[in-house]
Amino acid sequence: MVLAETVKAAESVIDAFTELKADFLVQEFIKEAGGSDLRCFVIGKRVVAAMERISLPGEFRSNLHRGGSAQVTKLTPAERRTAVKAAQTMGLEVAGVDLIRSSRGPLVLEVNSSPGLRGIEEATGVNVAGKIIKYIEENVGSAKSRRKDKG
Repeated sequence: MVLAETVKAAESVIDAFTELKADFLVQEFIKEAGGSDLRCFVIGKRVVAAMERISLPGEFRSNLHRGGSAQVTKLTPAERRTAVKAAQTMGLEVAGVDLIRSSRGPLVLEVNSSPGLRGIEEATGVNVAGKIIKYIEENVGSAKSRRKDKG
């Protein structure tokens, strides 16, 4: 990840990656987020756990493996709806949805189809792995019967 602090800097970074024929994604920097984001763990149609990840001073990335910290957070109804809708849009029953709080409301940063449990269980006290197993046990039978009905 590269933070381009001006339009000119962004143009230079884009030009460099283009010349290298590298794949890249340009993402808007949301200053008011203050270096934090939300990891929402969605199972089925519910957010079962959520944590706020906070970056180190001077760092804009809040990833735990980069030294960020995590704490339990209370989501707004709009944040819950956004996380669930993002997972559903991607066709995922289990997902880690990363959101950022902005002046425009919650924005989706990323939807992870294979989210790690690092930090979420410790920060929230929720046994996310157990909830995933329970969801699979309760829903695998109905998925099998749907497949049989189709042919």
